[in-house]
Amino acid sequence: MHITETVLRDAQQSLIATRMPFEDFEGILDEMDQAGYHSIECWGGATFDSCLRYLHEDPWERLRKIKSHMKNTKLQMLLRGQNLLGYHHYSDDTVRRFVRKCIENGMDIIRIFDALNDLRNIETAVDECLKAGGHAQGCICYTLSPIHNLEMFVSLGRQIEAMGCNSLCIKDMAGIMSPQECYDLVTALKQNIKIPVYVHTHATTGLGYMTYLKAAEAGADGIDCATSCMSGGTSQPATESMVYALQQMGYDCGVDSKTLHEINEFFVPVKDKFAASGMFDPYVLSTKTDALVYQIPGGMLSNLVAQLKAQNAIDRLDEVLAETPRVRADMGYPPLVTPLSQMVGVQATVNVLLGGRYKSIGKEIKSYIRGEYGKAPGEVNPELAKQVLGDEQPMTGRFADTLEPEFPAAREHLGTHARSEEDVLSYIAFPQQAEQFFERRGQTFTASYSFKEVK
Repeated sequence: MHITETVLRDAQQSLIATRMPFEDFEGILDEMDQAGYHSIECWGGATFDSCLRYLHEDPWERLRKIKSHMKNTKLQMLLRGQNLLGYHHYSDDTVRRFVRKCIENGMDIIRIFDALNDLRNIETAVDECLKAGGHAQGCICYTLSPIHNLEMFVSLGRQIEAMGCNSLCIKDMAGIMSPQECYDLVTALKQNIKIPVYVHTHATTGLGYMTYLKAAEAGADGIDCATSCMSGGTSQPATESMVYALQQMGYDCGVDSKTLHEINEFFVPVKDKFAASGMFDPYVLSTKTDALVYQIPGGMLSNLVAQLKAQNAIDRLDEVLAETPRVRADMGYPPLVTPLSQMVGVQATVNVLLGGRYKSIGKEIKSYIRGEYGKAPGEVNPELAKQVLGDEQPMTGRFADTLEPEFPAAREHLGTHARSEEDVLSYIAFPQQAEQFFERRGQTFTASYSFKEVK
């Protein structure tokens, strides 16, 4: 049973809104490389945005630094398909350049998903990952709704395998997949596809540990866990606990328990620092069975708490949680995963704080209803669609096919402020944050730079 350690990405994203700087974990990287993990998830997701926006770090440099310590262990990242690490679709040339640069800078495994399970939106990233020599892991975003069922998920699994993906991940963002549902789905996938099947969940609802045990029994090839002091709640189940239980059941996880203990001891004071600052809110550690109704992922929940605190409206959290599934139903039951989770969460918050539903509609929600994020899983509320579209019809084609190449114009705009192709990609992904980062970097730029073209 392979173990992927998430403390450097999803665990800290779920618990402390991705605010852990490189210096907080640099000192343990060599030990982590000796632990025997199948992979270490350390990049992607919200880390790129957070590095530029809050931590004043170059995310590409962060990746290279981590890679320099990893001689034995594969690095893994999360990529939002055509959205990359941002919140809207990028052109195919941007996607290909970005994926290739991820691998050139040290990434081994790229877990690629689309928030709507519209697999047209992961094809380009998967293709480029494979061409660049990376491991492409396609995802099924797990969710519960009147339109999502086992047959649909198995069909997605077959399509992911046919696309050429090296492995498949069942991505349960909100921790709502029950042990039995997991057992049934893993069993069905193992009967229908030949590529390895990995399971990702969160401990939010209290089901995670049991779900992982049933995943193992059904023949899953690996699971995602977090070192114990950064586990539980909206994070993943604890690495040490899962390894202990699985080894007693006869599963070889390939990790060294003594090294796992040392890793956890290192992160205890890191966690304590964030707890003292208020960034680590104990709320995210409690078990929330209501999430079986709201289906809110860990990272989304920690962000909602932070946003409401910033607006002195944390007392409205329960109202926002109750509004979230209503907004989701209006939008045709999209899985609540980035960027859809943020979009639905923000819209639910706006509906509550403005004292009326859809008095203000976010531009991302409008883009979604226009079909720019892909095909909605179910029917969008006709009244909401009418409010946004008027008499227009949503697009049915692949939105990326309408986008012109973005890289040349971005490179020309940045001129001497971009030192590398990576800088241009950072700008395309997060223009304002990247430009601010370049200014803070305060280096003297010259006018001649050589950009390696991605063919």
